[in-house]
Amino acid sequence: MFQNVGAGELLIIVLVILILFGSKKIPELAQGIGKGMREFKKALNDVQEDIKISDKPESKSESKEEKK
Repeated sequence: MFQNVGAGELLIIVLVILILFGSKKIPELAQGIGKGMREFKKALNDVQEDIKISDKPESKSESKEEKK
């Protein structure tokens, strides 16, 4: 994705971000992005666990109880 981005381009990008947001807002932005990523990963893990639980075959004792 960023294969052709060199050091000069990265420096320009960092300077533009500093100008737009200021040095005081950047830590707040980074913290917000980090919290968002943590929440996303947590939700993704929860969904994966739900899928794993629903894919497990029922045990024989559970299926016998349902037949009664």
